[in-house]
Amino acid sequence: MGSKVITGFHAIEEKIRRFSESGEGKAISLKVSKTGPRVKKILEAAKSAGIPFESVDSKTLDSLVQSLPQTARDHRGIVLEMESDGKKGGNSVEFDIWLREKQDGEETLTVLILDSITDPHNVGAILRSCDQFGVSLAVLPSRRGAGDILENETVARSSAGASAHVPVAVVTNLVRSVQLLKEAGFWVYGADAGGKSVQKVEFAQKSAIVMGSEGNGIAKLLEEQCDQIVSIPTCGKIDSLNVSVAAGILLYERHRQSLLEN
Repeated sequence: MGSKVITGFHAIEEKIRRFSESGEGKAISLKVSKTGPRVKKILEAAKSAGIPFESVDSKTLDSLVQSLPQTARDHRGIVLEMESDGKKGGNSVEFDIWLREKQDGEETLTVLILDSITDPHNVGAILRSCDQFGVSLAVLPSRRGAGDILENETVARSSAGASAHVPVAVVTNLVRSVQLLKEAGFWVYGADAGGKSVQKVEFAQKSAIVMGSEGNGIAKLLEEQCDQIVSIPTCGKIDSLNVSVAAGILLYERHRQSLLEN
């Protein structure tokens, strides 16, 4: 059972919160090389959760994060080491670790990225499609309580139980995550009206699909990271499809193409 190295104030705070509330994962320790208001707040939360911490020098932290992708090595003086206990959150993964394990492989991979999709019915339905069409990883932003949404009973019901099986990563910055996917060889497709018809798109072996909210679509900075915009041809009188329906259609087409390749 290997350890996970977690960096980033928000990511560490969120992991400590989940550990404190539900025992998700097994904390080993916090290692700190310098203190400040944010670090002191984290240490207080760790103490309340029963997570030990120790003072180390900066070189020790540099060594701990050496195996992480370059953009994740900025530990800012604090690192959390954890290991999964296999009891809860078995489908919850650390994005950086997952990507590091997958980036050198030759397998067909599909990542679905949900930008500002917070309705639990939609999230549940999308995760059900993820399960049915072989999505390798679903990525949600930590802002707006994504972690809480995943634990919502409505999500579990809407997903028909898929929410407990589809690998899910909650990240602090979707733009950064997409940049890391591109560095690892993924081609990124943004779903939006006016793009190339999905019927004419040939998905790459490593594909990431970005879905935005029905009201605002994909955030501008995130859309700028997309390699291609794809759309679903329709003939109705209303503006667009429900986001969960659109996700299902795109994932089906991606899955159909992958079956033809194998």
